[in-house]
Amino acid sequence: MSNAKHPERNGLVCVFLLIRHLVYLLILFLFSGTSFAELAGYRNAIASAHASASEAGMQILRDGGNAFDAAVTVAAVLAVVEPYSSGIGGGGFWLLQRASDGSQVMIDGRERAPLAAHRDMYLDTKGRVIQGASINGALAAGIPGQIAALVHIQKKYGSLPLPRLLQPAILLARNGFVIDAIYQRLARFRQDAILQSTEARRIFLVDGHIPATGHLLKQPELANTLELVAEQGRDGFYAGELAKKLVASVRSAGGIWTDRDLREYQIVEREPVQWQWRGLHITSATLPSSGGIVLAQIMNILDEFEDVSLTDIQKIHVLIEAMRRAYRDRAIYMGDIDHVKVKVAKLMSQHYAGKKSMDIDMQKATPSTFFDEINRNVQESDNTTHYSILDRQGNRVSATLSINYPFGSGFVPEGTGVLLNDEMDDFSLRPGTPNAYGLIGGEANAIAPAKRMLSSMSPTFVEDSNKLLIIGTPGGSRIITMVFQGILAMYQGMDADEIVARRRIHHQYLPDVIQFEPDALTAQQQVQLKALGHQLQPLDRPFGNMQLILHDKVTGRTSAASDPRGIGLSIVD
Repeated sequence: MSNAKHPERNGLVCVFLLIRHLVYLLILFLFSGTSFAELAGYRNAIASAHASASEAGMQILRDGGNAFDAAVTVAAVLAVVEPYSSGIGGGGFWLLQRASDGSQVMIDGRERAPLAAHRDMYLDTKGRVIQGASINGALAAGIPGQIAALVHIQKKYGSLPLPRLLQPAILLARNGFVIDAIYQRLARFRQDAILQSTEARRIFLVDGHIPATGHLLKQPELANTLELVAEQGRDGFYAGELAKKLVASVRSAGGIWTDRDLREYQIVEREPVQWQWRGLHITSATLPSSGGIVLAQIMNILDEFEDVSLTDIQKIHVLIEAMRRAYRDRAIYMGDIDHVKVKVAKLMSQHYAGKKSMDIDMQKATPSTFFDEINRNVQESDNTTHYSILDRQGNRVSATLSINYPFGSGFVPEGTGVLLNDEMDDFSLRPGTPNAYGLIGGEANAIAPAKRMLSSMSPTFVEDSNKLLIIGTPGGSRIITMVFQGILAMYQGMDADEIVARRRIHHQYLPDVIQFEPDALTAQQQVQLKALGHQLQPLDRPFGNMQLILHDKVTGRTSAASDPRGIGLSIVD
């Protein structure tokens, strides 16, 4: 019988393997005079979506900083060089593990709705969603959380002063960085929104046009803002003159921010969700991120079929059906746990997965009309960023950050250099109506004052007695399924480079299609899936930008990998 269906057996095996490994380390420790971190073979490692961020973070580690110090520097640099993905006008989730005591925490720096926000703020007088209102301009912006999170991480977990950690980002903002093809493509995609903001147009375009490759983009106002934060900490952003500029500019452009919104914003330290799967211990983001819960549901449903002999195409079929059901639950039940009651333990239980799997038909796809489908289209996602960090002491960070749509709302408050997010679109604007990524939401994720919007960001740690994986990726609604496929690749024995390069498929309940990268499914597999009743949506280019670190506890080898789909850089020192 399968151990996966008997958690007590899995638990005993894991405990035995862990004790054996610890005894081995203890013997070496007693007779060699070295530290446990050295015996584990940890090395400084960083994988991020941009070379400038990885290099700056690694220098912090070389200068004696820890992984948490480096996490602040990497996030700040990414805010400068990836304005299309993240920034101090946005937010994110930081998953941390401290080596000294093994404690794990999720820093929730997710944006929250302004206090003047209300359930129907993006609907017209007939109750219809106003197109673009939650995506473009000042009204689309939630209250940013990134600066509050970075200051908190430095104060509580870091070892170097904040000015030192922000210095690389300040210099890059002041001196400039070189525009590349990715910047051009995403700026072109959001050019209309950027043109609507005088400041954004001046900073990110040249005479209203996309900058040429090689153009040096300087952001002196952003450098000044970062300097204020370096000098004053949290108050440099959420109080004083900068806060007044942010609020005044947002309101003059039709937004609803107030001084109180900024003053009262707080990060939240949350206990991440954890579960066991096929001998792996997994730690991931909790609500308001749906990532961990949906990941666990997909895995638990798959385990219901572990004892069943399946063909390759049946394995893909079951995976798609598991994704479909988990994303449906995301749409119905999940939201900001500080505002709505979510039965997390139930949703993550194997018993619940067993019930969800009962209506999976091995001979045909379950159409989403079976679950009251609303037929909508989905757009591709290129937003968000991720980085993974490990230091020589064994401290680890997995962080996924976002401003939502590429270039966020496209709006920059005058004199601040801060590109604001459009995360308000991640709320359910109206139950049953999809957001920019086609995700359907329900009442649990309806707009409310000071509420955090539901997210798919899924920074994750995966560990057993032999290996440690620090993983995450951008990709909007596809983040969760990409992280799952990365974990599955690790479980199957792939190395770091193979994991990030693996071709990906995706299903999110609505729209009722299997999205897949070029070469992710063979021609024969596509024919077989269609025969089962699945609808296919081949994509003309790859998606995702995974950044991971893989540590082998047995050999002591640490490897890092940046997704070949992007321009990231991984460094092991």
